[in-house]
Amino acid sequence: MATDYDAPRKNDDDTESIEVLKERVPEAASASADLDVEDHHDSFTIPEVTSEEAEVIVVPKQEDEFTCSECFIVKHHSQKARKDGKYGPVCVDCSH
Repeated sequence: MATDYDAPRKNDDDTESIEVLKERVPEAASASADLDVEDHHDSFTIPEVTSEEAEVIVVPKQEDEFTCSECFIVKHHSQKARKDGKYGPVCVDCSH
């Protein structure tokens, strides 16, 4: 059997008044009044950060690398666009 989903539907719920529907929905103000700030203060605290030392080795820019003047990422010279930008060399990704 084919069903016409665009056809208007008639249910018993269509005859209820707006007052009856409003009575079913709880008021938002009463729900927020039940919340106590003191009960939920733990969920908003920032966790303490432990002081862990991470060893990071920073390698200076090599002779065959350049810094893109658009995205400021150091890239290999093979990714340099043919034409420099307004403020210096631009990578292929930023030149598009």
